[in-house]
Amino acid sequence: MAAGSCLLLLLLLPSLVTASHSPPGCKIRITSKGLDLVKQEGLRFVEQELQNITVSDLHGKEGQFQYNISQVKVTDLQMAFSDLNFQPQQHLAFNINNASISLRFRRQLLYWFFYDIGSINASADGVQIYTVLQLAKDEAGRLKISSMNCSASIARMHAGFSGTLRKVYEFLSTFIVTGMRFLLSQQICPSLEHASLVLLNSLLDTVPVRSYVDEHVGIDYSLLRDPSVSTDTLDLDFKGMFFPRVREDQELENHAVEPVIKETERMVYVAFSEYFFDSAMHSYFQAGVLTMELQGEKVPKDLEVLLRATFFGTIFMLSPSVDAPLRLTLQVSAPPRCTIKPSGTSVSVSAFLNISLVPPDRPPVQLSSMAMETKLSAKVFLQGKALRVQLDLRRFRIYSKQSALESLALFSLQAPLKTLLQLTIMPIINERTKKGVQIPLPEGMDFTREVVTNHAGFLTVGADLHFSKGLREVIEKYRPVPTAAAYPSSQPAEPSLEPGSL
Repeated sequence: MAAGSCLLLLLLLPSLVTASHSPPGCKIRITSKGLDLVKQEGLRFVEQELQNITVSDLHGKEGQFQYNISQVKVTDLQMAFSDLNFQPQQHLAFNINNASISLRFRRQLLYWFFYDIGSINASADGVQIYTVLQLAKDEAGRLKISSMNCSASIARMHAGFSGTLRKVYEFLSTFIVTGMRFLLSQQICPSLEHASLVLLNSLLDTVPVRSYVDEHVGIDYSLLRDPSVSTDTLDLDFKGMFFPRVREDQELENHAVEPVIKETERMVYVAFSEYFFDSAMHSYFQAGVLTMELQGEKVPKDLEVLLRATFFGTIFMLSPSVDAPLRLTLQVSAPPRCTIKPSGTSVSVSAFLNISLVPPDRPPVQLSSMAMETKLSAKVFLQGKALRVQLDLRRFRIYSKQSALESLALFSLQAPLKTLLQLTIMPIINERTKKGVQIPLPEGMDFTREVVTNHAGFLTVGADLHFSKGLREVIEKYRPVPTAAAYPSSQPAEPSLEPGSL
């Protein structure tokens, strides 16, 4: 019995391994060069967040000395030394070294019968901030910052005093500055944690996961697994599967070659396997839109004359409907297939071409039904964040579904029908593919200097990145509107040091 169980396990093991690592249809690699660009924008974002730090009031009593420090505001930050780098396995590390933070706050002091009020300028020097962000796939398949570890310290803090009790302040400056340094250092990490887990995650929410491409199909860009992080790269495996909107739960099994990205010269690389394009064509086929009809004046005149001559005998027998308009119906008979080779990308299409006579007020009369096999060359390119495809007819063959003799009779139609496809059908198809499909990038981030490279079974797009919008601009755009409960109607009053209140 045990031997039989072991044998069954061995037989099932290959399928279990395949199920646990389903190949991606789309893969994105961010390199260390791309991370450098993100660091520049991220540092500006961190500075903005730290400038909004809220420090609690500091107040107390030491003998006859009473003090209140309030309205603490950050006036300037200097962060010359910072670093953002990859940390295996799923982490990003962000370090800020030897930064300085300038502060200004309001002071109130009562010493015996002497009362003083004014402001204090202070600076925190030798600020060290070390944060580690863990990246993960959430339940919806979206990239998220799942957790953050943070530590912050301030080496030195200085304060400049003025006013009638300046000497008293200087005497007690050690106590006040130590308290302010403690309060400030305790607020740095909570501020960055909110910026990461709330604000930056809201930016990641702008990455499309499952969206509609048009009225017929949608695209699933859900992550298949947690990101893979090395010392130089971050790799994201996306499902990259199209689906027909009439059957959104439909799954197309992926048997294509898994994209392998080896390059690291550009900021970002996006790879698409044959499965990505096959699922698109399969979805359009399932949606029933891979059909086209030309009738009457839409049929080129030269082709109409040739068709009427070819099928003269059949048309003549239909008198008095000889002058009835012709109708050409082109219908794809099976989902087209994409083939990607280092030499180029091609699409194989099998279709039926039905030629009918359409007499007025009478059912159509079919003159011929022929099979077509075509091979299209596909030029894949990136424009903005849209992946687009330009198709061109390369090979074309027609034959009869009934007999070889009829196929021989159709030989004269080969060249005219190919011309029809090139001049009439292909422009319509390319107009439909002109919109393209969006690549899963956050809003405000675009590609520049794109280069497409073909491989065996997949292609890659190498590009640099450009921020068309700042992080703050995008985050503010999608920031949730606070509810009334988030803002209490009354705030607790500050402790007063007015002499009359003592």
